[in-house]
Amino acid sequence: PSIPRHTNRLINEKSPYLLQHAHNPVDWYPWGQEAFDKAKKENKLIFLSVGYSTCHWCHVMEEESFKNKEIGEIMNKNFVCIKVDREERPDVDKVYMTFVQATSGGGGWPMSVWLTPDLKPFVGGTYFPPEDGVHRVGFRTVLLRIAEQWKENKNALLENSQKILEALLHMSEIRVRGQESPPPSKEVMATCFQQLSNSYDEDYGGFSKSPKFPTAVNLNFLFTYWALHRTTPEGARALQMALHTLKMMAHGGIHDHIGQGFHRYSTDQRWHVPHFEKMLYDQGQLAATYSRAFQISGDEFFADVAQDILLYVSRDLSDQVGGFYSAEDADSYPTMASREKREGAFCVWAAEEIQALLPDLVEGATEGTTLGDVFMYHYGVKETGNVSPMQDPHQELKGKNVLIVRCSPELTAARFGLELGRLGALLWEGRRRLSAARAQRPRPHLDTKMLAAWNGLMISGFAQAGAALAEQEYVSRAAQAAAFLRRHLFDPTSGRLLRSCYRGNDNTVEQSAVPIQGFLEDYVFVIQALFDLYEASLEQGWLEWALQLQHMQDKLFWDPKGFAYFSSEAGDPSLLLRLKDDQDGAEPTANSVTVTNLLRAACYSGHTEWVEKAGQILAAFSERLQKIPITLPEMARATTVFHHTLKQVVICGDPQGEDTKEMLRCVRSVFSPNKVLMLADGNSAGFLYRQLPFLASLERKDGKATAYLCSNFACSLPVTSPQELRGMLCP
Repeated sequence: PSIPRHTNRLINEKSPYLLQHAHNPVDWYPWGQEAFDKAKKENKLIFLSVGYSTCHWCHVMEEESFKNKEIGEIMNKNFVCIKVDREERPDVDKVYMTFVQATSGGGGWPMSVWLTPDLKPFVGGTYFPPEDGVHRVGFRTVLLRIAEQWKENKNALLENSQKILEALLHMSEIRVRGQESPPPSKEVMATCFQQLSNSYDEDYGGFSKSPKFPTAVNLNFLFTYWALHRTTPEGARALQMALHTLKMMAHGGIHDHIGQGFHRYSTDQRWHVPHFEKMLYDQGQLAATYSRAFQISGDEFFADVAQDILLYVSRDLSDQVGGFYSAEDADSYPTMASREKREGAFCVWAAEEIQALLPDLVEGATEGTTLGDVFMYHYGVKETGNVSPMQDPHQELKGKNVLIVRCSPELTAARFGLELGRLGALLWEGRRRLSAARAQRPRPHLDTKMLAAWNGLMISGFAQAGAALAEQEYVSRAAQAAAFLRRHLFDPTSGRLLRSCYRGNDNTVEQSAVPIQGFLEDYVFVIQALFDLYEASLEQGWLEWALQLQHMQDKLFWDPKGFAYFSSEAGDPSLLLRLKDDQDGAEPTANSVTVTNLLRAACYSGHTEWVEKAGQILAAFSERLQKIPITLPEMARATTVFHHTLKQVVICGDPQGEDTKEMLRCVRSVFSPNKVLMLADGNSAGFLYRQLPFLASLERKDGKATAYLCSNFACSLPVTSPQELRGMLCP
């Protein structure tokens, strides 16, 4: 590569996204005091640009505007320019995204916001094309107009920005009003089910026409709804909606049939043509959701998909030291000689490529059938490409195919006169050869930063799959990642989590000069992961750490006046708002997950004030939960866990004993949304016995592994057979 002409301060950062912009002609600063001081000293406006490394339109705006020398000069002359990686600093992102959504009705990335020298926003948007078009003002024009406004109407701008901030503060406040109590779970569940049912796509599954996101929170809500209404028509429909959606997603192009794992979302109704980036948080949540689908249905299809996701993560998103990387990009070079990246280039196929890779004649099939014919028929491959121009505005996929399972194995087998077992082997061989061919293509960019929150979601995925599929290696991988978090994203002296660390050279793990402290979501997703890991491994050390982190979370983020937790801690003068998120989207919001965490924490510790806190969170979100619970399906799900009281499933037995293992297998094979599992191993000096004195009164019946079902620390009669236990777990 040629020596870069420009280098700015971002060269000293660790974030892959910031490093991508280190050679722009724009004089970028990272978010921090140096930039703020410069803006104040020179009385300049700030231009804030927020994105992330796998964001397609962020790449486009960089190519068109931030690499343009003239536009760079306008930016440097008139503004102090700050670049933020939203995955490193979700707190900064949320403050200004709240502003952009409130003032423009939409939001997204790249986010472009202009701020006064004291960081108050007054104009914002997302992607701007470089020059004026028929329908849109160009970035150059916007820059010049805003610079002119600042010269001419400085005081009006400052006044306006103060008003905007006050309105935002008022609008974004979530708090308990008066003596509100948690909303009744029956009504919240019924409304949420009705709202999901009304927006459900009967043909292709999912809950919108397009774009379609693999929103795990909706599916988990439906599983819980089913578990509480198993014998009713609504319960049956809830289960059917969830399982059909998971099947259609797994057959669709959003699922990478050659390289495993799931892309971020589908641009069409049929889950066919995705945006091709792959995010760690999707893999973690979907591995857990497919494992649950297997637990409930017993259908191996769902277990296979969970294993496919975990294979992808183990191979492509895993650091040697144990952590998980954040994401893989959508754009890549089609060939080693290409000068320009294209979206999806790594994943799509021309028909002739497939025919050339799979020319073998298939014995026993209809005359002249090749392996390529069978493969192309099954995966919907067309000679002219299978992507409609509507799904491909930049014509990057013209003549290409995104693989999608178009037929059942039975239909494909019948079409070519093959036996089912034979067809499976042929398709497997086809995928193997395409995978080898794909390995020769230039890979997309890998974002190797490691985030505590997303690592938490992925640990939960491995732990839950390990428990539900009885695969010990997944539990071990989860434990390895938890040990990584403890070593690299936790400060034992302060007891606090850190947000991020980075892959250095020679597979070392690096930290930025001033480490970013963990946010609410880091604590919540890591605590959830540690509870899931305890239930899968029964190692009490993870429980102990989870409870310590829960105390720290309470200290740093709890709002004692309005209840619930703030997303960021107090005391950062550069943050204008302390917000509470109120939407379960691609990731569940932290306050939703923390309700269940608090109830689990209370079960393992006997601290009832955590139950009280869980109720206070539900009370703070009460209005939203009663009117539009579809925006908070994970919190709606948690209302039932709160009202039904968690059941402590206590197995008394020797951890190594075959009878104990059989009882544990029974508990793990059953989907029961309001249970927590614990092993009473008889070691009265252990952590659990110290926390929960009532365990000492539970004994093994006739020397056999014995199960008790306890609630509020009162226990059922003991049972010693897995069949009886199963009956108690599935009333």
